[in-house]
Parts: sequence; C-alpha cells; structure tokens
Amino acid sequence: MEALLIAGLGNPGAQYALNRHNAGFILADAIHAEYRFGPWRAKFEGLLSEGELAGRKTYLLKPQTYMNDSGNSVGPALRFFKLPLESLVVAHDEIDLAAGKLKVKKGGGDAGQNGLRSITATLGPDYRRVRIGIGHPGEKHKVTGHVLQNFSNADLDWFKPMLDAMMEAAPLLAKDDDKGFMNKVALILTPPKPEKAKDKKKDEL
Repeated sequence: MEALLIAGLGNPGAQYALNRHNAGFILADAIHAEYRFGPWRAKFEGLLSEGELAGRKTYLLKPQTYMNDSGNSVGPALRFFKLPLESLVVAHDEIDLAAGKLKVKKGGGDAGQNGLRSITATLGPDYRRVRIGIGHPGEKHKVTGHVLQNFSNADLDWFKPMLDAMMEAAPLLAKDDDKGFMNKVALILTPPKPEKAKDKKKDEL
C-alpha cells in the first residue's frame, strides 16, 4: 500500500498556536505524540515527520506558509513522494459544521476555507478532508475574528475530548476507512446509556 500524507492546516507562530483556525495543526501534533513519529524537520515549506499508522508508512505535514498558501507546501510534498491524490488527508477547521461535529469527506468545494482553496488550486479537489467543526459566529464579517481567536475554555470542554477521540481513531484513516473513523470518534464521545433500573418485584422473586 502506498504511503499516506496527513496535512494538518494552520498558521505558524506561537501567537496562532491555540487559534480555532489551527485545529489541523493541533491534530497533527496529537497524532505525532501518540504514535511516536520521528522528529519534525523543515521540508516542503513546512514541518514534516515520518512514522506509521496501522502498519502504513505515514507522513505528517504542517505547512509553514500561512493558511492561504497551504498548497505551496502540500503540493510539492505529495509530488515528491509520488503519491496519488487519494493518499492525501487534509485536517482543517470548518465553520460550516457546528462546534464539536466531525465529518470526513472526499472532494467537494472549499466552503471559503482558504487552505483548501490553495490546495485545490494546486492539486485538484479529489483529496480526503477531516473537517473539524468550530461553529459559525453567525455573521460573515465576524468569521475572521472567530477563526483567529483562541479556543475558549468553553470550547475546550468539547475540543479536548474530540481531539483525543480523533487521535485514537487515526489508524482507521490509514486503512482508508473514513466512515469507520467517524463512527469510532462518535462512539468514544457518546456517553454510555445508564442501565435501566431493575424491576424491584423481579428482584424480590
């Protein structure tokens, strides 16, 4: 099986590290730590790390080009490793999904996400996307401020468990099982239903 390239999108620099717009970077860092990937090294105008997920050679990439030029990093990396577009997974924040919602899809439009727009302009649209819902502020003129703000304490109540669940489910991405990935994340995040109270009369018999 060909290698997998997971590109987490965000903006470089400490001032952006905890922005909602950096959800892709944050997921890449979590996978990197959990699955003991190699050290980050500067390559393809980004930071690249090598490792394995589910026995599949996997590259993690964090473009350092700023979000709007993500394609300038992702495109050269994919071409260098001679990978087909189906071997690319792009993780990014998504304002058109409610906060805490997750969707994985292949192809489609960019819905105003400038990182996707740049990658699509470079490679075409038929790559896989891990869409991490951060919610919409309600008015178009507030979008930039919303995505460039840090995750709030209230956000962390849903984002931290979601991040842990995505990290745990990440090997399913390497198996090209996008539906399984979404289902596992949902299962981890769904609290178990309380057991029904036993019938007292039945207990007495």
